[in-house]
Amino acid sequence: MSATVELRTTRRTRTAGLRLDAWTVRPCTVLDRAGVKEGQPFILGADGSYDVHLNRFLRELDSWGVTADNSIESYSRDVMLFCRFLSESRNGKTIWECDSEDLRAYKRVRLFSGLDSVSVGTWNRSIAALDKWVAWALYEELLTKEPFRYADKTVMTHDGPRTMRVNAEHVAGPEDEPVRFVSFEDYLLWRDVGLRGELPEGGRDPRWRGRNGERNAMFADLIVYTGMRLSEASSLLVPEIPPLVTGRRITGDVHLSKAVTKRNKARTVFMTLRMLRSLHHFIDIERDELVTRRLAEGAYARGDSAVLVRRAGRHALTLGTGRGWSYAKIGPAERRRLARVCPDGSAGEPLWLWLGEDGQPLSPSTWQSAFRRANERCAKFGIDLAISPHTLRHLYAVHMLGLLLRQTIRALGRRDDQRLARAELRRLLIGNPMRKLQQLLGHTHESTVYIYLDLLDEAQEIVLAAMAEWDAQAAVLDRVEVAA
Repeated sequence: MSATVELRTTRRTRTAGLRLDAWTVRPCTVLDRAGVKEGQPFILGADGSYDVHLNRFLRELDSWGVTADNSIESYSRDVMLFCRFLSESRNGKTIWECDSEDLRAYKRVRLFSGLDSVSVGTWNRSIAALDKWVAWALYEELLTKEPFRYADKTVMTHDGPRTMRVNAEHVAGPEDEPVRFVSFEDYLLWRDVGLRGELPEGGRDPRWRGRNGERNAMFADLIVYTGMRLSEASSLLVPEIPPLVTGRRITGDVHLSKAVTKRNKARTVFMTLRMLRSLHHFIDIERDELVTRRLAEGAYARGDSAVLVRRAGRHALTLGTGRGWSYAKIGPAERRRLARVCPDGSAGEPLWLWLGEDGQPLSPSTWQSAFRRANERCAKFGIDLAISPHTLRHLYAVHMLGLLLRQTIRALGRRDDQRLARAELRRLLIGNPMRKLQQLLGHTHESTVYIYLDLLDEAQEIVLAAMAEWDAQAAVLDRVEVAA
């Protein structure tokens, strides 16, 4: 094994590597003495050393506003990758010796290294993780001054432009700009050309050499029709998909556990029956064929880090040992290791919904790469569409807002009491739909979703027309009352 900085997580019986492979060791006594909890990410130096202060920072992330398991894992990985860069490319430096020039050099590698470069959003998350470490280290008096340069920049917030102090290596990206929105028609063109390999005018492109086009298109559709975040959609398990039933049911409800959502807030999202049928078709045919083929090749029998599952329901599972385990307690890292137990006791089919060609769970970064390749392919045909998973979440939000506004107007039209005050009418037309949209998207504050009103072309017309109609009705009622 090469000498490099590594990120691992503690387990009662093993420590599963999060970066390279399934190498396992028993937790050492120094971790027990430090009070490291089950599943806690920790960093080992290139020489196998354990930095007590740095790993204490990872343990205390939850008290510094990073509470979700997947966010803690992401921040830990970001810090580890910077430490590895310092060790391998900056003359063996530690994170405690870094400076602004080191961060600029790291930025050149991470953002501008060709095929291996990361997205602006991923880079800025790395900056957020390092800024969090700086703030913690200064508070703990482990640093005497800020190692990085900061500057005042104007960024877009939900309340408009605001001057904030940010890391000088932060890059303006989609999260700093007004919400970018694409129409549903443009999305379909981007999906079919970029992900499925079709020609802009329709039909298969004979030069297309991409694989997994239907799988990638299905993933994009899932975000469009549910509004899930990338981290949520990419962490789904097959048993969490609603069953396909006949009858009067028109939607399928997907329960997102707090272990995979932002800020540990569980919620329910809904998918149309058409989307649900397509997803079951994908699972039963394309995914099942892949799993069957890999099982025959013995691909899963070689993994010794799998967590064997005897039974799996929509909210919890039963391990091979007979112990029950709620999905609310299973983070993304553990979900990747879940596998159905075969009759002979070996590991079988992964429970992770999205699998690669090798039959193993795909990471969220794989989807970022798939979207980037789709953008590049569309650009070759002159299609000026740069779409990310978050763009599709915005698409869902804008269309859902329009539907909710119309639904509210129809409900108001059926009310017996037609004499509504203008203030109450505005509250019902705007507040109620926005509250529903907030819940569907999983935002903490209702004000966050008001940005979508500006993107809904017909929103102002809907509201003004509805208020004019109610004013007219109120005037008629007033005249009738006066005449009486």
